[in-house]
Amino acid sequence: MSKAKAAPPPGCTLNINDPQVQEAAIRIQASYRGHRSRKELREKGPPKILQDLKDVVLVEGSAAKLECRVSAFPDPFIVWSKDGKQLKDGPKYRYVFEDPDFVAIVVRDGVLADLGKYTVTIKNPFGETSGSASILVEVPAKVSKGPDNNKAKRGTTVVLKAEISGEPPPNVAWLKDGDDIEEDDRVFFDVGDTNTILTIKNARVSDAGKYEVFVENSLGTDQSFARVDIL
Repeated sequence: MSKAKAAPPPGCTLNINDPQVQEAAIRIQASYRGHRSRKELREKGPPKILQDLKDVVLVEGSAAKLECRVSAFPDPFIVWSKDGKQLKDGPKYRYVFEDPDFVAIVVRDGVLADLGKYTVTIKNPFGETSGSASILVEVPAKVSKGPDNNKAKRGTTVVLKAEISGEPPPNVAWLKDGDDIEEDDRVFFDVGDTNTILTIKNARVSDAGKYEVFVENSLGTDQSFARVDIL
């Protein structure tokens, strides 16, 4: 003797003739077809960059991140380079894949040498594309090596030299005994990319004193001192 099938609990049946049920089924089918068509479109053709890389500023000692939004399927092969030289994933340069649509690189422990043009190349079996942006490095003004103390005879030339750094390039001033040096044909200074030189021609007894080199940019200031004795 066959047993009668138990009726399903209330609310667990669907009436396929119900207009709401039919409408929901149509929406599900349309969504699935749309998903398939999007997937198929992604499978055909080369990668595309949907959101370009943007220039970023890296402060010395910190980290910076370059990222872009891409469209690529199957998963692409990513290569980052700086000024044409490939960068390896490691402690200094970290490749980041936050989700399938974003690729990024993090540059750690920023130094002035990190300034440059960075390029990402994205490849898959259908082709490749690339994009570039710059990292602009900011470094506080610094006197890397101050001038040496100097003893010179009267009538000779005294030269004080200091090594400096900073990005933006720092403003430079020389002072004697706390007062700005007013340049002339006998006492003057030059400023280069990495150094500054104070020249004192035909040294006099009055040139003896405490000399200071002072550097400043938007991120900071620094100074160094030296003693000059005229014999």
